[in-house]
Amino acid sequence: MDESTAIVLLAGGDARRFPRKLEQPIDGEPMILRCYRNLRATGLPVYVAAREEFSRAVDARLDGPRLMDRDPGAGPLRAFASACEAIRAERCFAIAADQPRLDASVLRRLLAAWRPHDEAVIPVHDERIEPLAGLYDRAAVVREDARLRHEGKTAMRELVERLATRFVAVEAGYFYNVNRPSDLAGAAARR
Repeated sequence: MDESTAIVLLAGGDARRFPRKLEQPIDGEPMILRCYRNLRATGLPVYVAAREEFSRAVDARLDGPRLMDRDPGAGPLRAFASACEAIRAERCFAIAADQPRLDASVLRRLLAAWRPHDEAVIPVHDERIEPLAGLYDRAAVVREDARLRHEGKTAMRELVERLATRFVAVEAGYFYNVNRPSDLAGAAARR
């Protein structure tokens, strides 16, 4: 196992449009567990960053280390930066837990694309970047988060703009995002 790299599964969003969406079933499996299983297939350690517990049945199957968000409600950048402060791996993936089609093959491609002096490797498709499916230099995230926080900036895209970033073309279908109940119907479909 590559101990220089870890995965942070970001599972602490407000989900105002779709409360408890991460526990909704996709092909009979709660979305959070599907995402977790897909990421575990990399062989890398997976940390679950959340602001609250899940149901007992889900919690029992999320057997990786848990990181509680120190600044709940402040968004994914703050949650990821908080996780990066707690983890000692050199690089960390930031993965949104509502992307049920994202799998280990994408993470392996991003890891293989990493070069010396990179501070981020981010998937891109259709002229869009996917910062919540990217690989980051942990120390660079902590460094730039402090600066962004001081400037009142909170977006992952703003972090990406500050880093020495390599972009890797990846098929759009991997990044299907579930935000509403109607999105569940397409969540299990193949790319």
